[in-house]
Amino acid sequence: MRRILAAFILAICICLASCVPDTYSDTTPTGCFEALWTLMDEHYCFFDYKAQEYGLDWDEVHDRYGPMISDDMDDEALFEVLCNMLSELRDGHVNLSTSIDFGRYWSWWEDYPVNYYEHIRDGYLRTDYRIGGGMRYQILDDNIGYVYYGDFSASASDTYWNRILSYFKLCNGIIIDVRSNGGGVLTNVDAIMSHFTEEKVLCGYVCHKTGPGHDDFSGWKERWVEPASSELRWQKPVAVLTNRGCFSATNTFVSSMKVLPQVVVFGDRTGGGGGIPFSTELPNGWSVRYSSAPMTDVDGRHIEFGVDPDVKVDITEEDMIRGVDTIIESARSWINSFVK
Repeated sequence: MRRILAAFILAICICLASCVPDTYSDTTPTGCFEALWTLMDEHYCFFDYKAQEYGLDWDEVHDRYGPMISDDMDDEALFEVLCNMLSELRDGHVNLSTSIDFGRYWSWWEDYPVNYYEHIRDGYLRTDYRIGGGMRYQILDDNIGYVYYGDFSASASDTYWNRILSYFKLCNGIIIDVRSNGGGVLTNVDAIMSHFTEEKVLCGYVCHKTGPGHDDFSGWKERWVEPASSELRWQKPVAVLTNRGCFSATNTFVSSMKVLPQVVVFGDRTGGGGGIPFSTELPNGWSVRYSSAPMTDVDGRHIEFGVDPDVKVDITEEDMIRGVDTIIESARSWINSFVK
């Protein structure tokens, strides 16, 4: 199944690469502005959804930002206008990369509580925690397994998870902490999830652009996860911890794990990032990244603006002063409620 997902993503990239405009040769500010606006107009995947959510009108955006462009402006001024235009999309996957700066939209998390502090987390991990691939893990004092995974680009192979679950085999439950994980490799989502299901499970849908129109898409393709071939598959309680810093692949992971009956998500709404990103270039060589293929949860709802937790929890100021993580403690209380 992971190979199928990877092949599907590759097919999306090939399709997009074949239709990214290659006729733009005007490197003037006006040429770059028109190339960027048209590139997004024909290939960005969330126009209809965002028009519905907050009234985005991409034609109006063109008319508003176009007069700000002049062919005698310098690169820094052009960069600023183009980044401001892209920010109208409210998408953390949309970036403009240049030697001047890295244009990004970070408002998706800036106005939310942090709900994660490494120095407090380290008090739970202590100094004798184990490391396996991208995971740090420890058995807490109340016999609950705790795993922190901070980067979905880091290895999450079956070998590591078999060792982790073997180490936790006598634990009453597991906490998987993915707070402030900005994403990474989508196949790691399935690699981890496969150790928590005994049967093939539907966890969402994905489609891709097929033409320049805002509604030109393929049919929705089901995203299935199959159980790991190993006998080490966990069916006792699992708490997944989230905050607004959970983005992209982490966002998909949280959405996917919520379909499993033994999983409860604690913390804050995730940061979103529900589109598979793709990159190309403007005529002047500046690199552009944008969301190219939308993904939804199992009920067909977009996850672009985040996934709500099952149990909303913020770290309280009192607990923070005491070095206590309110979100971890809430998850521990839930798991301990199953202990007879």
